[in-house]
Amino acid sequence: MENSGGIQASLAGRYATALFGLARDEQQIDAVSRSLDSIEAATSQSADFRALVTSPLIGRADAGKTIRALVPSLGLDPITGRFLGVLADNGRLSELKSVIRIVRQLASRHRGETKAEVTSAHPLGDDQIAALKTRLKARVGSDVTIDAKVDPSLLGGIVVRLGSQMIDASIATKLNTLAQAMRG
Repeated sequence: MENSGGIQASLAGRYATALFGLARDEQQIDAVSRSLDSIEAATSQSADFRALVTSPLIGRADAGKTIRALVPSLGLDPITGRFLGVLADNGRLSELKSVIRIVRQLASRHRGETKAEVTSAHPLGDDQIAALKTRLKARVGSDVTIDAKVDPSLLGGIVVRLGSQMIDASIATKLNTLAQAMRG
């Protein structure tokens, strides 16, 4: 598996690479991705679960027992369930958020997708997202997944980050540019 040195250099990157490699070898990338979505949902919806994965006050043994007890109720696939147990046993549950983000990057790369971070002043509709995906696919030559965020300070328009490229068509930036030009 080809990975950038940057991903493997971090602790979360090494764990994510191991999880993704196992999922790929077992042909379970989609199952692991769904399980990671469930974990992320549980983290955002449950203060207790969030405390379990972020608190340094919870010991490894207690975290491991609790995680193993929660795996069935979270509906996780066996690979992800065992992986969470390893993270707990190693005292690395605090790395979970970064591991999830990196596994998603690796899965997207494996599927030949490019990820675009899209920020708009107002939530985009399904038809707008579909049109944006089509235009971005034409630009980069591969499927594009969109991570949409809302930032009202843009006033209007859109900002797209696609790899190292940034397309800023926000009203806030246009107003700032106009203000700079008027200052002389």
